[in-house]
Amino acid sequence: MSKNLTTGVTPELNGSGQRIALICARWNDVIVNRLENGAREALVNAGVAEGDIVSIKVPGALEIPIAMKAALATGAFDAAIALGVVLRGDTYHFEVVSNESASGVMRVGLDSGRVVTNGILTVDTEAQADERSVDGPGNKGAEAAAAALELLAVCEQLAAQ
Repeated sequence: MSKNLTTGVTPELNGSGQRIALICARWNDVIVNRLENGAREALVNAGVAEGDIVSIKVPGALEIPIAMKAALATGAFDAAIALGVVLRGDTYHFEVVSNESASGVMRVGLDSGRVVTNGILTVDTEAQADERSVDGPGNKGAEAAAAALELLAVCEQLAAQ
């Protein structure tokens, strides 16, 4: 029996019963707080209970994958969302942090088989970070939360096959 799980239509997001970890960097905290608020609002609007959303603070983007792995290993969460900001500076540090944090988040997802999404902004300017962390549409924290819920639904569908 063949089933097509891809309809080309974004599914209705239903976060009821899902437990979500928000792994948030403290570096650039004003912007990260807006990403966190956007993610939290999107999750609650999709039916995730406020008590099922836990924020875990870490120093910076490089520490996010380690905390994400530890959070998922507890079995207390269905998904983890990385939230942080890496601003380009005058040195190669930007590339290292951007690449390694993204690689680490992806590795956690692949190694754990759990849903993870990456809402770490990698931008040239603070103005670009501001644009991506505004309240409402365009908030990348909210988009990472929506992606996590959609991926959870896809994984549940696949597991039921």
